[in-house]
Amino acid sequence: MSSDLWAGLADRFVDGAYATTKGRVRTFVLHQHLRAHLPAAPARVLDVGGGAGHQSFPLARAGYHVTLLDASPAMLAKASQRLAEEPAEVRDRVRLVPGRGEDAVRLVAGQRFAAVLCHGVLMYVEDPAPLLAALCECTEAGGIVSILALNADTLAVRPALEHRWADALAAFDARGERGVLGVDTRADTVEELTEQLRGHGVAPLARYGAWLFSDWMDLDTPVGPSDGAPTGVDLDAVAAVELEASRRDPYRGMSRVFHLLGRRAN
Repeated sequence: MSSDLWAGLADRFVDGAYATTKGRVRTFVLHQHLRAHLPAAPARVLDVGGGAGHQSFPLARAGYHVTLLDASPAMLAKASQRLAEEPAEVRDRVRLVPGRGEDAVRLVAGQRFAAVLCHGVLMYVEDPAPLLAALCECTEAGGIVSILALNADTLAVRPALEHRWADALAAFDARGERGVLGVDTRADTVEELTEQLRGHGVAPLARYGAWLFSDWMDLDTPVGPSDGAPTGVDLDAVAAVELEASRRDPYRGMSRVFHLLGRRAN
């Protein structure tokens, strides 16, 4: 890209979206999914489009060796700032690499990883095929590919809850939407991504939802009794409900995004 799409969005994304209840719950839920399937530390993890490290830095704290690759200088600057706040032993386990996910094989010099993460990136890519190919190529035999993608099957929910009925009707057949950051995004289905991963020798391992209840409401707006006194959000309670919903049908299929994991053939 000739310009950094995220230059004007990094602050809102890192200091805003990830600091909300929804952002913190998403990080927690995905971390639980990952720890259920990742090999033991100190395995090597590649986080493609890893932004400011919200998903991979917790893995580094748990002893994993993390390579965070991102095409946005603004996001990498945020990652560097956050990494500087970590203890030395955590910083020593993290490497920041600039560049596009589609070029990951070259950028990591052909190194392969026990797990390759790509969370919330496909929705910003017009053609996912080159990126998916790179993710799988960077995964070692028996390794894990982890993808978080926008769910094409639930695009009508947000506009309907916002009483935008014409938009909701159109969304039943849409394959994208204008996201909360004001950027156009593209949606996928579990079935389509599963087949594409199979084509690269990655067999389905697990499928989860993410962002169900917390995505359809603003949990950071104070809500209290009639006298206007605000009440706090029980973050642990929200996270517990979202984690359980992410694992169960029909709830996981109703989520705004889905989390797909696969294992590369030996």
